[in-house]
Amino acid sequence: QRIILVDIMGHNTGWLALGASLAGGADVCLIPEIPYHLDRVVEAVASRSEKGRRFSIISVGEGAMQAGEEREPRSDSDLDVRATTSTQLAVVLEKRLGMETRVTTLGHVQRGGVPSPTDRLLATQLGVKAAELIAEGTYGVMVAIRGEELVPVPLEKVAGKKRTVPLDHPWIRTARLIGMSLGD
Repeated sequence: QRIILVDIMGHNTGWLALGASLAGGADVCLIPEIPYHLDRVVEAVASRSEKGRRFSIISVGEGAMQAGEEREPRSDSDLDVRATTSTQLAVVLEKRLGMETRVTTLGHVQRGGVPSPTDRLLATQLGVKAAELIAEGTYGVMVAIRGEELVPVPLEKVAGKKRTVPLDHPWIRTARLIGMSLGD
């Protein structure tokens, strides 16, 4: 019986952790947008164990916090915050559930994976659209997808802004419907 905690980038938003959790089949996903309750995380893992599941995977977005916890401003001199969160969780889970726990930090391997054919197709389409915009003399924009269309979006609308996972986003609904605990 083992619990694996996987550290995933995302100090301010949980897009990467939530997407990876859905794609990789995590049992619990903790993201900054949804403060977690330790008891609920323990219950989710205990419930799996009672059903004969021999392991549980918990993905931890680096900005995940317990309910009631205050987020401290992050500076460039901060040490690895997500490792601290995951390590603390691992200690508590091992003590309360009596199960071996391991923490895995993906680090920058998350950014350098081999692109899928879909990734390559999308990147090519975005690149071609960007080149067309430059040829037209349109600058200061990025290319975005709206429905089936590639459209220019002014950089001032997106640069320096935080786009958190909306609590009613389809990925959140999907996670809940497949039985993934979000710790709330």
